[in-house]
Amino acid sequence: MYQRNLTRKGNYSLNQIAKNVGVKNFDKFHNAGYKGLNNGETADDIAKRKGLRYREEILDNMGSVELAANLFRITQTEQKLKNNNVKGENNANNTHYTMGKEIRKFIAKQGGTMPEDLPTPEKSLKQIEKENKDKLIRHKK
Repeated sequence: MYQRNLTRKGNYSLNQIAKNVGVKNFDKFHNAGYKGLNNGETADDIAKRKGLRYREEILDNMGSVELAANLFRITQTEQKLKNNNVKGENNANNTHYTMGKEIRKFIAKQGGTMPEDLPTPEKSLKQIEKENKDKLIRHKK
């Protein structure tokens, strides 16, 4: 849950930076990062591969290794957008794609498992949170 919360906060921060550099189509921007990291897969492709329901969060259905790869992509894209003074939506999308691709290369160089080859956890983060909340409520009674 900790990594998911970091990823959620990271995405929020990345969105703020992306907005400041001129991004208006955030779906396209996020898909650029996913495509770089996940061998061309968009968020919809990832959701289909994982067997998720419509509008179910893909990040809530990732294990710690996959979340960490995405968090690394997010934080490094944010830094690159800031440090390189990137301007414009196309440049931001290209930066996000390139950063995803570079992190993918790093994973391969280290002999790691590619994100698309990692297993989807048995339960989503939302399911785990609901079960924990239900246990807490039952425990208080």
